[in-house]
Parts: sequence; structure tokens; C-alpha cells
Amino acid sequence: MNAGNKVLDVCCGTGEQVFEYARNGFTATGIDIASDMIKTALKNKIKHNLANVSFQQADATSLPFSDCHFDCASISFGLHDKGKIAREKVVSEMKRIVKPDGTLIFIDFQVPLPANIWALFARAVEFLASGDHYRGFKDYLKNGGMSSLINTSHLHEVERTSLKNGIIIAVRAVKSRTAFP
Repeated sequence: MNAGNKVLDVCCGTGEQVFEYARNGFTATGIDIASDMIKTALKNKIKHNLANVSFQQADATSLPFSDCHFDCASISFGLHDKGKIAREKVVSEMKRIVKPDGTLIFIDFQVPLPANIWALFARAVEFLASGDHYRGFKDYLKNGGMSSLINTSHLHEVERTSLKNGIIIAVRAVKSRTAFP
């Protein structure tokens, strides 16, 4: 990616990843469905004093951007807490708004989770989140996590990195050659 490229961070929360993109010269946009997260991100934008940043409240399953609008789209820990249909829709929307030669970046839990204390801690935190969040987490694990999503979404994995004692996976992917003419 090059400075000036347009990047979307999906489920951006307080905007920290968006700010990192902006500091590296990208035109960075963050979306989140939670209005309180967007309010916090906008307050943080003032503190960071970055002009190449924008935020808006939006649903990741129905992104308010035109096809092929961004050079890159990323999501960090925004898939494991959703049901299978919503997860697939989020990835489909990310594919739609990224240019054919663009990049998709996914960071989430490794599946299967390794047998270590950090994975046990992650399971405990997800259990304590309870409700739909925990049901989404269990479904994410049951359905193969990121590897399954990459395959069913017809993406081509370019790079995979394991982080934090193997509990986190970072995947860089592009649209599969069969996914577009």
C-alpha cells in the first residue's frame, strides 16, 4: 500500500487502528455500529490532530460506500462475536468496497485456540461477555474461524502471522482471481 491510499477500518471502536493508518499517510475511515464508540473516536481525533481521518456510525453488514471505493479494508476482533451469517455478510461487504487489487486485513482469534494459559484467559473473557457475543464466539470456533471465512468468501490468503502466544491470527488477503473478471 502507498501513502494516500484509502483505508477502511470496520468495527473501529475508539479508532486507534484508524489513527495508526493516518499516521502512516493513508486516508483513513472508521465505522462502528455503536454511537458511543464513534463519539469517543471523534474526541480522540481532536487529540491526535489528524486531517486524513473520518468516522461514521454504520452497520458492518451493510457498508454505506460504493463498490471498489477503498484500497484496503481491515477488521480487528470484529468477527468472532457475530453469528455465521453476519460474519459472512461483513466479509462480503468488505470485499465489495475494496478495489480488485486491494487488500483485506483480518485480525481475530486463531482456530483452534492453542492449549495455553492465554487461550484459557481468552475463553474466560468471551464467556464473561455472555449472550450473543459468547454464542458468536462459540460458533466462530465451531465453524473454523478465519481459515473457513477466507475459503468460503473466495479470498486468496497472501500472508498469515500468529501473534500473542498463538491465540491471535493476522491474515492479509486479496480477492480471489475467480471472484472478479
